[in-house]
Amino acid sequence: TMFLVGLSGGIASGKSTVVAVLRELGCAVIDADVIAREVVQPHFKAYRQIVHYFGTEILLENGEIDREALGNIIFSHPEKRQLLNSITHPEIQKEMLKQILKYFVLGYRYVILDIPLLFETNRLTKFMKYTVLVYCDPPTQLSRLMKRNGLSQAEAEARIASQLPLDEKRKLASHVIDNSGDWESTRRQVLRLHACLEDSLDFLWARLAVGTVVAGLGGLVYLLLRHFIS
Repeated sequence: TMFLVGLSGGIASGKSTVVAVLRELGCAVIDADVIAREVVQPHFKAYRQIVHYFGTEILLENGEIDREALGNIIFSHPEKRQLLNSITHPEIQKEMLKQILKYFVLGYRYVILDIPLLFETNRLTKFMKYTVLVYCDPPTQLSRLMKRNGLSQAEAEARIASQLPLDEKRKLASHVIDNSGDWESTRRQVLRLHACLEDSLDFLWARLAVGTVVAGLGGLVYLLLRHFIS
């Protein structure tokens, strides 16, 4: 009965609050940001490619990539940002697929893909049965960002302007969690969303098919082991 749910928001919209509630409910959540940090660690394929193309000057003393230094390079050079994306995105997607398959076999009803730029890139939305936006009104978003990051109004407005406006994303989402109010209001909305998703029976056939394949492979391994042991 498993299907995919894309979760996104905007800077300071409160997506982490919603994710925390979903995790409390026992939901399977795959964080694209966490994976993105993992695949650029030393000894990974993406790490070697990044160092090859961007040079060792982007490395910290411990050998890890200096994310701030790399960010400064790609911020002012769009072609280098595209190059970085071409290196990291395939590795991120492969790791996400591995985790999706794990939850698929374990029998989860749905898996949430926490993708900050889900609506900006628009490449992954076609794989989602539902998309969820964590929304807050623009004045609240601005106020929260200024307070959280210690920014001036102009600085906060510039960061918000670098993303697709939440009001535009709202039109693209199949579900909206309005986080403009207090925590209890947000929690109630997440509980309703969870109940709605749990009631869905989408893709039952797919999970049964995968389960059958896994069971068949397990049986084959067992028979081979018996053959060689005996």
